[in-house]
Amino acid sequence: MAKKNKLSPLAITGIIIALVVVLVLFTFIGTYNTLVQLDETVNEKWANVQSAYQRRIDLIPNLVATVQGAADFEKELQTQVTAMRSGLSGAKTPEDLELLGTKIESAINLVFERYPAVRATENFLSLQDQLEGTENRIKTERDIYNAAVKSYSVKTRTFPSNMIAGMFGFEKRDPFEADEGADVAPTVEFS
Repeated sequence: MAKKNKLSPLAITGIIIALVVVLVLFTFIGTYNTLVQLDETVNEKWANVQSAYQRRIDLIPNLVATVQGAADFEKELQTQVTAMRSGLSGAKTPEDLELLGTKIESAINLVFERYPAVRATENFLSLQDQLEGTENRIKTERDIYNAAVKSYSVKTRTFPSNMIAGMFGFEKRDPFEADEGADVAPTVEFS
């Protein structure tokens, strides 16, 4: 007769305990790694918000300077053309008119050679589009950051990951909050 290998109750208990320990260990390691990943995601998303802020600081002053330069140029051009046109009314002879006409034409040609297109209005519209686009990018990055903070917060506050988060110092992260008074729409005034 063949002898059956039977596990003793103590061996079965030992195997069950070992399996539970392995399961707890894997859960512990998985939870810790998920917390690290979520924490780094929050850091990354905040860095993206900062990047959008930097883009705004780099872009907007240059756009404003470009638009202002084009507007100043057009203003100068209009002033010169208006002055030359007003000189037409003081012309006494056809030769005077012809001379003034030639001067106006020369001035306009010089201006258009330097600046082939006079488009201050288009520049201002482009600036508005860039401002709006930049602010939309910033808002989008803030929203993505807030979503990452939410995922992190849920993980650090739910059981059993809250115990692991507490043991390893995963601290609370704050979502983006607007400055006080930002809920009041600004008044736009033109001087």
